Formats: sequence, C-alpha cells, structure tokens
Amino acid sequence: MKKFLILAAVLISATTMKAQTDVQALYHFKNGEEHLTTTVEMFKTDKHGSNYFFVDMDYGVGDVHGVSSGYWEISRGLKFWKAPFEIHVEYDGGLGQWKSGNVGGAYTINDAWLLGGKYTWNTADFSKIFTLQAMYKTIRSNYHASFQLTGVWTLNFFNNKFTASGFIDFWREYNNATNTKFTMVSQPQFWYNYDKHLSVGTEIDLSTNFGNNKGFYFDPTLAAKWTF
Repeated sequence: MKKFLILAAVLISATTMKAQTDVQALYHFKNGEEHLTTTVEMFKTDKHGSNYFFVDMDYGVGDVHGVSSGYWEISRGLKFWKAPFEIHVEYDGGLGQWKSGNVGGAYTINDAWLLGGKYTWNTADFSKIFTLQAMYKTIRSNYHASFQLTGVWTLNFFNNKFTASGFIDFWREYNNATNTKFTMVSQPQFWYNYDKHLSVGTEIDLSTNFGNNKGFYFDPTLAAKWTF
C-alpha cells in the first residue's frame, strides 16, 4: 500500500504524459520477525487523469523460503476539468503462504473494489502536496457496502534532499482474527535523496486491527529506493 507517488506525480503538468517508476527494498527487523519486502511502483499521467499501481512482495516470513506473500493495488484517476477534484477507481488483492516447521498452508487477501473521489492540495512550488480520498468499498466474502478514507502526503525539504511521504487508510471490514470491524494502516516514509535516482531511509508500518494483530502495531524498516 505505497501511495506517495500519487503525490509526487502532481509535479507533472496535467497535459504532459510522463511515467515515473521506482523499486524499493525494505528490511523489517522487529521482535524476531526479520524479513524483506520489495515494492515496485508506477505512476503515469495523461490528459484525462492518471494511472497508478504498486506490487508488494514479502520474503522469508516465518519458515517460508522465498516469496511468502504478494499484494497489489491498481487505480485510475479520471477528470475532464481543471478543478482539484478527481474520480478515483481502484482494485486491491493478493495471496500468500505460511509455514511453521513442517506445517503450512496458503491464503488469499480478499479482493476489494473502490469508487469515489479525490481532492488534491499543494503549495505553489509543489514542494508540499496532500490528497484526501473518500470511497465506497466492496470486499469479496466480507462487506459489500463498506467505505475507505485515505490521506496521502509528500513533503520535500532542503532543495529536495529530504522527503517525508506516506499514506493513511481507514476502512470498515470484519476481521475474524481480531473480532474487530475497523482497520487503520499507515506507512510514513523518510528519505534522504542522494541524487535523482538513489534514496535511503526508513518506512514505519503502523496499524490497528490489521491482519492477525489486534490493537496498535509498530514495525520499523531500513529502506533503499531506486527511481528510474
């Protein structure tokens, strides 16, 4: 769920077609849960809006060797006007496997479809950008009439040498593992940009009632990013 490229691409004129892609490697090291996550992102604008997707893959969770889970989001922003409002359409889904000793299995992450609107605010020089999304959400085998609120931000400082970015999602979904109905996920990132391509820093995974974790969860990472 890496969404900061949505904001970075606001720097591109709405009439200019351009793609921006990056690859990230994030190492989780909390409480003996060491594992690696890789992320591939792409954002492209066109004269009627934008396309965005990311793919997350986790490696070595538990006793799994190799890829333990994969998750992706793909969205389309659509508008035929100059106002900072956009129609937002999105699909989310994924799958994974688990293993503990000689016992293991597989699972799916429920497909979700979202439809709503997005508002974008930015400073005159686009160094600080924020978007707010309000969406209807339907989740396979769970809620068919739910909602999701999403905020995304990018803050550039010191002549773009330092970037603070990230997102926060809040939605309604019944979680059998935690017996809860609402979930929050946020992933703030802090980057030192060595040049236009290489960045190093951290992503901090924050959540409430997400996955198998009831209540608040905190997971820091060490991260590197290459922007093409």
